[in-house]
Amino acid sequence: MKLIALLLLIAIPLQWETDFEAAKKTAKDKHLLILLNFSGSDWCTPCIATKKEYFENEDFLKMANGNLVMLNADFPRRKKNQLSPDQAKKNDALAEMYNKGGHFPYTLLLDANGKVIKTWDGKPNVPVEKWTKEIKALCDANRK
Repeated sequence: MKLIALLLLIAIPLQWETDFEAAKKTAKDKHLLILLNFSGSDWCTPCIATKKEYFENEDFLKMANGNLVMLNADFPRRKKNQLSPDQAKKNDALAEMYNKGGHFPYTLLLDANGKVIKTWDGKPNVPVEKWTKEIKALCDANRK
């Protein structure tokens, strides 16, 4: 059974939303919280490490499924990775609301209306299992 669940996780990777309004709607409809991550996917070494070590971790993926809408605001620098003008504008608007200091990585847990519940500045400084449990506890405490 565990193998089947693992295979499903591998076959169906966690989907990252890129539209804040769509993320809020999904969160409201499914009674989930939003995990918003600001990243520099092609230049920010701590962002790349956070993605690999935390967001792609099996325990985190299991917890996220059914508890979170994952929202990514990426700010790539390399020409080949540039976002569409529309997406760049959406990400800039998110940064204006939630990341005026321009921190990377910067992760926020939001309710379905976009209210901040918790923030993490930089790569989490606790093991992934502890971080995952913290987020799950916050999800349980804020479920409506």
